[in-house]
Amino acid sequence: MTQRNEGEGNRTAARNYNEETRKFVESGQVKKGAEAARAAVDGAEHEELKQAEAAGKARAKGEDPAVLDKPKSAR
Repeated sequence: MTQRNEGEGNRTAARNYNEETRKFVESGQVKKGAEAARAAVDGAEHEELKQAEAAGKARAKGEDPAVLDKPKSAR
């Protein structure tokens, strides 16, 4: 299937993304995934996750200023 060029801002891709995101949110999997992530951060995987975060940040050029401006509770 040949994709046509929609120029800047692919409306078809945006529409598909929005639809699939809506389906995912409505499926209830977001809450389950968030709970699993919280359990991992608070549980036995905590140290491994902190090491992975540090490894990722070591390769980064720096923090996004927009993230740094937000209160920690909003991140």
